[in-house]
Amino acid sequence: MPVAPIAADTLPEHPPKTAIPMRKDRIWIDGCFDFTHHGHAGAMLQAKQLGNYLVVGVHSDQEILDNKGPTVMNLRERMAAVAACKWADLPVPGAPYVTDPLWMDQYGCTFVVHGDDVTTDATGEDCYRVVKAADRFQIVKRTPGISTTDLVGRMLLCTKTHHLRNLGGVLLAAIDPDPEKSAEREHREAAELLERIEAYASDAFGVVGRGSTVFVYTPRTKACNPLVTGVASKPGQRVVYVDGGFDLFSSGHIEFLRRVVEKEHAEGNTDVYVVAGVHDDKTINHWKGLNYPIMNMFERGLCVLQCRYIDSIILSAPFSPTRAFLSTLPTGIPDVVYHGPTQFMPGEEDTYAEAKELGIFQEVGEHEFAGVNAGEIMGRILKQRELYEERQRRKGVKAIDEDDMVN
Repeated sequence: MPVAPIAADTLPEHPPKTAIPMRKDRIWIDGCFDFTHHGHAGAMLQAKQLGNYLVVGVHSDQEILDNKGPTVMNLRERMAAVAACKWADLPVPGAPYVTDPLWMDQYGCTFVVHGDDVTTDATGEDCYRVVKAADRFQIVKRTPGISTTDLVGRMLLCTKTHHLRNLGGVLLAAIDPDPEKSAEREHREAAELLERIEAYASDAFGVVGRGSTVFVYTPRTKACNPLVTGVASKPGQRVVYVDGGFDLFSSGHIEFLRRVVEKEHAEGNTDVYVVAGVHDDKTINHWKGLNYPIMNMFERGLCVLQCRYIDSIILSAPFSPTRAFLSTLPTGIPDVVYHGPTQFMPGEEDTYAEAKELGIFQEVGEHEFAGVNAGEIMGRILKQRELYEERQRRKGVKAIDEDDMVN
C-alpha cells in the first residue's frame, strides 16, 4: 500500500508557535528542489537514514532568485514534489536560504544534512556557515551525475548523450553475470546502478528489502523479470496499473498519482497496490522526438521509486498496455488501469484500447498541475533562455569558488 499522503491542510503552522522538543533523530534538510529529481531524493534518503523523522525546508521563489537565479518551478509545484517523497515527513515552505538554527530549533531538529558539495549565497559565503559553527551539520554523499543545472543544460543544448540503450539487459546481467560476455569494469558499473535502484526501492525509513519491487520487461521473452525484491502484492489486494515516461518527474505526474490513490480510497478501496510502468528512452524518443526524454530511464526510474504513491515499477514497459503485456505482470492482469488528463505522446491508435475492452480503464480528470510535464518545463526555460543561460553562467562561476571550499 502506498505511503500515506501528506495533506496540505494537516500541516502545522510554519513556523510552529510552540517549538517542538529537540531530538537527535529529527533531521533537517533544506534546498531549492527545483524540478525535484532523484539527486534531491537521494539526499533525503540518506538524511532519513540518519534519524527517524525528516523535516524538509523549501526556499521561497524570491530567496532563490536573489541568491541563485530564477526558478523553473514555483513554490507550490516544488512543495508538491517534496511532499510526494516517501522519506519526507514534513515539508516546510519559506525556509531561509542560509540555514538558520532557530528554524531547526522550532521543528525540534538537532542536525541539518547536506551533500558533500558546498553551496553559497549571493555574497559567496557558505550557506551552512552558521550551523557548522554550532556543530550541527552532517554530510551525506552527493548523487553523482545529476543536478538541476545539469538538466537545464541538457535542455538548452538539446543533447541526447544521456540516453541509454538496453538498460534493462545491463541491470539483469548484473544479477547473474556471464564472465565470457561481461568485462569486469562493465559489471562493476552495472552493479553500482543496481545498488542505487535497490536503495531507492527501500521503504519510508530507507530500509532496503522492505519497500518497492522492481521488474524489467523483456519484449523478446515477453516476461517481467525480477530485479529488486520488496513487498509483493497480497492476495485480494486491489492492483492499480499506471504507465508513462515520467520525464522530469514533476507536479503533473505526482498529482496524477496522488489522485489515483485518492480516487481508489474514495471508492472504498483502501488497500491498493500501485504498479508503475516506465517506458524506455528509445520509446519516448520515437514518439516525442528532439532530445526527449530529458532524463534517461535509470534516472526516471529512481524518480518514480522515491514517490510515496508507488509500490512497484516495471522498467521498459511497452507504450501500449495490451492484454498480453498486462497478463505478464507479477500481479496478473490488474483490477484497473489509469491514465491522466493529457495524452503526452499521442499515437495513431488508442494506446489503451485493450484495457478499455477488458473494462478496466479509468481516467483521472483535470487538476491544478495537469499541464506540468517535460514539454511545459522545457518551454518555460526556452521562453526565458537568456535568464537561464545567465543562471548557468553564474552557477559555473560560483562552482569554481565552491570547489575550493571544503565542508
